[in-house]
Amino acid sequence: MEENLLQDISAEETARKVNISSFYFQRGFKIMTGYSISEYIRNRRLYLAGLEVISGRVKVIDLAGKYGYDTPESFAKAFARFHGCSPMQLKEKPFQIKTFLPLTIEVIIRGGAKMEFQVEQRESVKMIGFETQCSFENSYQELPEFWAKIRREYCQGEPEGNPGKEEIMQIMKECAVGEYGVCIDDRKEGVCRYLIAGIYWGGNVPEGMKVVEIPACVWAKFKCTGPMPEAIQKVNTRIYKEWLPGNTEYELADDLNIEWYSNQGDVTDDDYESAVWIPVKKK
Repeated sequence: MEENLLQDISAEETARKVNISSFYFQRGFKIMTGYSISEYIRNRRLYLAGLEVISGRVKVIDLAGKYGYDTPESFAKAFARFHGCSPMQLKEKPFQIKTFLPLTIEVIIRGGAKMEFQVEQRESVKMIGFETQCSFENSYQELPEFWAKIRREYCQGEPEGNPGKEEIMQIMKECAVGEYGVCIDDRKEGVCRYLIAGIYWGGNVPEGMKVVEIPACVWAKFKCTGPMPEAIQKVNTRIYKEWLPGNTEYELADDLNIEWYSNQGDVTDDDYESAVWIPVKKK
């Protein structure tokens, strides 16, 4: 990315360079650095643009095109958001420049709390549920909001007088919708599909719900204990920062992952049980 900052860089292309799927590359990059791919590239470009503004050798209109903005106005707005001042103000007070240097990622395999997991072969299965698209950049904020929305609409109150809602609530009960959260790479830059789901046993699919087929594969299933969503987000982070980099036996096998949620206990309890499943294969 550093060698091609002024080019049209995509996550797909960058992922191919490091021989990993775009889904897991974007997810892992966000978890390990705190930045999405697009955010990192944008910040690096705006820092370099700031250096050029200070040098005084380039016009703002030329910088806009050079750093990927359609108009000088859009460049100026992005510049001001990043540096906290306009290009003209930065030129007068260069000490206000916001520094954003290339990231150096260090993978540290920590001791202490051991990650509990088991590897299990499972056949293909169909799941039914509610679908949304979420961004890799904001998934830790967007997905809890999506769960809350579904709970408000279908887990509170009675469906009397609303046949559509009554049918959906019946399917939710029969299929235990909410037992799983399924994240699937949608092959779109920066986004994936996510379903609040349960096992589909056949029959009518109500409007507003989707059915997906999860392929047969080997799953590494990581145990998680603690209140939601913090506990499962913490396990996800540890998978990318500790388990995957230090694993000599398994590697990622497919562009999806599954969250499992127990139907026992309160999701806010310290002993609430859940799990993260990722598809793996032998190296």
